[in-house]
Order: sequence, then structure tokens, then C-alpha cells
Amino acid sequence: MKIAAAAYPLDFHGDFAGFAAKTRLWVAEAAAAGADLLVFPEYGLMEQAGLGGRKLANDLEASLHEVARHRPATDALFAGLAREHGLYILGPSGPVFDTACHPDRPVNRASLFGPDGLIGHQDKQMMTRFERETWDVVAGGPLRVFETTIGRIGVLICYDSEFPLLGRALIEAGAEIILVPSCTDSLAGYTRVRTGAMARALEGQCITVHSPTVGDCVFCLAVDENVGRAAIYGPADRGFPETGILAETALNAPGWAIAEVSLEAVHAVRRSGNVFNHTHWPEQAARAAQRVKRG
Repeated sequence: MKIAAAAYPLDFHGDFAGFAAKTRLWVAEAAAAGADLLVFPEYGLMEQAGLGGRKLANDLEASLHEVARHRPATDALFAGLAREHGLYILGPSGPVFDTACHPDRPVNRASLFGPDGLIGHQDKQMMTRFERETWDVVAGGPLRVFETTIGRIGVLICYDSEFPLLGRALIEAGAEIILVPSCTDSLAGYTRVRTGAMARALEGQCITVHSPTVGDCVFCLAVDENVGRAAIYGPADRGFPETGILAETALNAPGWAIAEVSLEAVHAVRRSGNVFNHTHWPEQAARAAQRVKRG
């Protein structure tokens, strides 16, 4: 199968129709390249803040509510495109006010769609300092692994990818592909997520797919600067590139990173790779470092 990861710029739209038109063009481009799975970035939906006007978009609290109110139409748009093109799409994440998660604060939610429509949602688990201390976006529902016809898929949203136990939880639940949508405002932030995504591919001997926002977004204060490159990673072992990089875009260049991916290669490297990170993981607990007191 082919996987496409978006390096996605945030644009101002005067109405929802403008956002929908952009989305259709992006999906059509990846579909024309033969992609079976498309991945959009974390907080990609924040460009919808502009639908309330530029003043509202620069208000941190108001922008959350503006984007959240368009969620039903957004889900319908992506569900329709997944059905139309017969593929899977992880839509861009954005704020959702879900009282099952919190009585009055939003979660950061990404939704997975397939040829039959909405498959399910994944909420971010670990909130960054900006989300915790400034924006008051909260952690949501638990990690999930989605069973699909193209494989078992998990999602680690941005900062989540930097925590190995979250990745391992997905692997132990059967994940073969881990999607990593991100939104980072510096080269250092992008590098942390990139390193985390590559590490999760190494530890789990699986595929990871990194989709970032890129470029300046002058109309929305919450996501005004964006740095990254889209990429698809695997373990640096048999059946995969020696760098572990299957495809990547240029830094801060909008577009799709597209790679041919084989789940049989994942299964094979777990069975007979040069190393057995996936199998040997449990051995760590018994060998954890212990503090030695000086005599």
C-alpha cells in the first residue's frame, strides 16, 4: 500500500466552502498518486478559526470555540472524501468540547475515516506546556488501535510520540502503523517529534507516519509559526532503508511525502531482523538501573 503524510500550510478561508475546496484538492492529489492512507497534522483545523474573522482567530479562547463548532461539518467532509476515493484518512486534529472527557474544556482530537465513513477518534494524551498553562486544552479519551483492512493503526498526537510507554502500549495492542500528526513552532520542537516518531518505529519495529503543519499562519495566534517536514519511517533493519526514512519532504515545504509500505516487511523484521527490539522490550524491567550507595 501507499501512505501519504501531509506537510500542511494553514490558510485563511472566508467561509467553510473555501476550507472544503482546499481539503478536496489535497485529498485528490494524494489519491491520484495512489495513496491508500492519508495523514493530516495536529491542529490543522485551526485554520478554521479564520471563519470567525481575523480578530476572533487571534483570540486564544474564542478560536477554540470557533473551530469546535465546525466539527460536524468537518467530519462529514472527510467521511465523504474517504468514501469517494475509497481510502483511509486521518483528518487534521482540532479542539472538541466533549463532556465525557471534561465538563467545560476541550480535548485535542483527531478522527480516522475509511471507505465506510468514520472509524473512530483519538485524543491527545500528553499536553504540552502551552496547552496546559496557557490554552487549557486537556487530555482526552484513552489510546486506541483501529482495525482496518490495511492494518492495525494507532495514533500518537505530537507530544505523545515523545513518550515510549504510550508507543509501547499501542504496539502491545497490535499496532503495525503509528500515525504522528504534529504542530511545532520551532526546529527544536519539530526535531523532538521527529526523534520520537523514529524511536517508536525502532522500538516497535513498525511504520510511523509524521505529518506536521508548516509555514507562518499570521491570522491565528495559537498556531502562528510552524516548522517541520512530513516523513514516513520504519526500523533501520532488513526490508527498510538503512536510515529508517522511507520518504520525506523538504523542511517547511508544503506537500505530500508518499511511500510504498509493506506490512509483511514489518512482520518479517519482527521475526528475523538483525535485532529484536519488539520482542526484547520486556527484558528491560529486570535490568533497570539501581542506585548504588557509596561506601
